Amino acid sequence: MATLTIRIPDDKHNRLKQLAAARNISMNKLMEELSTVALTEFDAHNRFHLLAERGDKAVGLKLLDKLDQLND
Repeated sequence: MATLTIRIPDDKHNRLKQLAAARNISMNKLMEELSTVALTEFDAHNRFHLLAERGDKAVGLKLLDKLDQLND
């Protein structure tokens, strides 16, 4: 397991400590949870772009048209 040292403003550090306390978890656990969320968002973003590059624009536009019709 690695150790990470970061520099953040004192006010942000205090707010993160409050958040950890409100969740009844350690700061270490909070940072682990927040990093998991960030990595999940990063992976989803990359998967979306990969699929978009492989996709057919005409098919995508037809699907968007169908969605527009459903919303009318």
